[in-house]
Amino acid sequence: MATAESSELLVPLEVYLAAGLHIGTRIKTKAMLPFIYRVRPDGLYVLDVRKIDERIRIAAKFIAQFPPHKVVAISSRQYGWQPVEKFAAITGARAITGRFIPGTFTNPRLPTYVEPSVAIVTDPRADEQAIDEAAKVGIPIIALCDTDNRASFVELIIPVNNKGRKALALTFWLLARQVLRYRGDIPPDADIPVSVEEFEAKPEVY
Repeated sequence: MATAESSELLVPLEVYLAAGLHIGTRIKTKAMLPFIYRVRPDGLYVLDVRKIDERIRIAAKFIAQFPPHKVVAISSRQYGWQPVEKFAAITGARAITGRFIPGTFTNPRLPTYVEPSVAIVTDPRADEQAIDEAAKVGIPIIALCDTDNRASFVELIIPVNNKGRKALALTFWLLARQVLRYRGDIPPDADIPVSVEEFEAKPEVY
C-alpha cells in the first residue's frame, strides 16, 4: 500500500522492497555505515531506502549536467550488462560491459580509448580497473555500492544491492528516468518508454 511517506519517493516503497534494493550482505564497511538502516536476525545488513532514493536523485542530477556522450556506464560482471546497456541506450551515454581493457581511460593510442566527463560503475570491486584509471585522470566516479564495498576514489555512492538482477534493473531504470527528467527531455512526472523488466538481465547469464 502507498503511504504519505512512500509517495515522496521516486517509486512507492513497496516497489523498492520488492526489487530488493535494500538487501545488503553480512559484511559492512566503514564507507557504507551511514547508509545502513539495521541488521536482520540472519545477519544481513539492510540499507536505508530513503537514502537510496536520495542518492539516485543526486546522481541523476549530477549526470544530467554533462553531454550524454561524455557519460560512461560500466559493468564488468554479467548481471550488470543489460541494465548498463539499457541506461546508455535511453540516455545517450556510452556503455562499457565485460572486461574493462586496461588503458581505456589513460592510453590515447588504444582503439577503445574514451575521455568521459563522468563514470558510473556497477560494483567497485569488479570495476576496480575502471575506478583506478578514472582516478588517475580526474574523472568523477559514481558507484553503486553494497554494504560490503569499499569506496576509494568514489565521488558519489549510491547505496544499493548491486548483486541482484531486479535491484540493478530498477536502479538503472530510475537513474535513466531521472536523468531525462533533469535534462528536460521528458516532463518532471513522465516515465520513460521502456519498462523496468527490459532493464533486467536474463537469469541464464548467471
